[in-house]
Amino acid sequence: MDPLTFGLITLGCMLGLIALRVPIGVALGVVSVLGLAYVRNFPIALSILRESPFAFAASWDLTAIPMFLLMGAIANHSGISSALFRAARLWFSALPGGLAVAANMASVGFAAACGSSLASSAAMGRLAIPEMLRAGYDRALATGVVASAGTLAALIPPSIMLVLYGVFAEVSISRLLIAGIVPGFLTAAAYVALIVIRCKLNPALAPRLSDEELQTLKADRLSALREVWPVTALILGIIGGLYGGIVTPTEAGATGAALALLIAILQRRINMTSFIDSLKESMSGTAQIFFVGMGAVMYTRLLSLTGVSTLLADMVGGYAGDPLMVILAISVVFLILGMFLDPLGIMLITLPVFLPMMKALGLDLIWFGIIVVKYVEIGMITPPLGMNVFVVKSVTPSVPIWTIYRGVLWFLLAEVVVMALLIGFPQITLFLPNLMR
Repeated sequence: MDPLTFGLITLGCMLGLIALRVPIGVALGVVSVLGLAYVRNFPIALSILRESPFAFAASWDLTAIPMFLLMGAIANHSGISSALFRAARLWFSALPGGLAVAANMASVGFAAACGSSLASSAAMGRLAIPEMLRAGYDRALATGVVASAGTLAALIPPSIMLVLYGVFAEVSISRLLIAGIVPGFLTAAAYVALIVIRCKLNPALAPRLSDEELQTLKADRLSALREVWPVTALILGIIGGLYGGIVTPTEAGATGAALALLIAILQRRINMTSFIDSLKESMSGTAQIFFVGMGAVMYTRLLSLTGVSTLLADMVGGYAGDPLMVILAISVVFLILGMFLDPLGIMLITLPVFLPMMKALGLDLIWFGIIVVKYVEIGMITPPLGMNVFVVKSVTPSVPIWTIYRGVLWFLLAEVVVMALLIGFPQITLFLPNLMR
């Protein structure tokens, strides 16, 4: 059997197991062990099963993941999201669709403190959507902006997805995290522009506040900033430390978790129960990520030993003069997978296949990492799965799910523009990391 056929069979078996609701980590592991036993022998398969998971888990760079997860869990449980939304509401309510803009900007801040798309959507869904609905906002706009803005946590540092990509692609995680800043803020700006333009053209989507209400909000702006400045300082400190090479991602995660806890204690936003819940949440998330990652490492070994990776790289090498066609083809694959698989699964299933292709084309792997995470992010709001959509639905059960999808559709159109810019102009992504020492 030729390597390409074998690779397609293993991929088909794995997707079939996932379709049968077998956990992604189990599906990757089972296909890898059986495939290795077929191409070599069972003792070698068992040997790789013993060695690969431990080698993966022992990676020092991966210790950033539990630290970032703990920082995000503390931020979530300590009510930082409410302070961020209050500040954003006071500063942006004067704009057309001001509450929707505020929800978007608060999600940006929470993404930088939390790093979890689902947590961001849930937190902002509970805070912002009821307020927008009470103000007479269109239900599709109110729910769509929260679901879409929640995806920014996958890109804006600290991003768990970027850490995982960095480990698999063997690139600098610090440069990768910094590379996510400009695309993340570009996406947020595109969302704001979309909201303002739509609400300007159709004022019925978002009723404007009266002059008296605006004056009241302006009077409270400085007090709102006093609530969020410690979190802002924490975020800027972590990003600045990474950019300046002062701290590694692991050190940044540990420092961020400790400072997030200290801020929550000083502001009396956390108790022992919330802290224990934060620890449990971060440990559970770490275990899930590591389990899937171990399966992906074994699948990478399978593709390498069977020659599939080399064959695909050689095939793609023929398109070296027109790498855009390869990127567009990969984009279609990501968009299709995003309709049916969860973000972690999409990334760890595809990286063993696509990374050798990118190396063969000589494309920048930092830039490609941002493209991958952007597509994973888009998958979180793409029907029929769209995990963020279901999170928003769970916190606003009165809104039909198709109404949420209708609201998200507008933001998917904004994503098309952003992706065209990022693919067409790689320096948008690479500008900041190229300035690092």
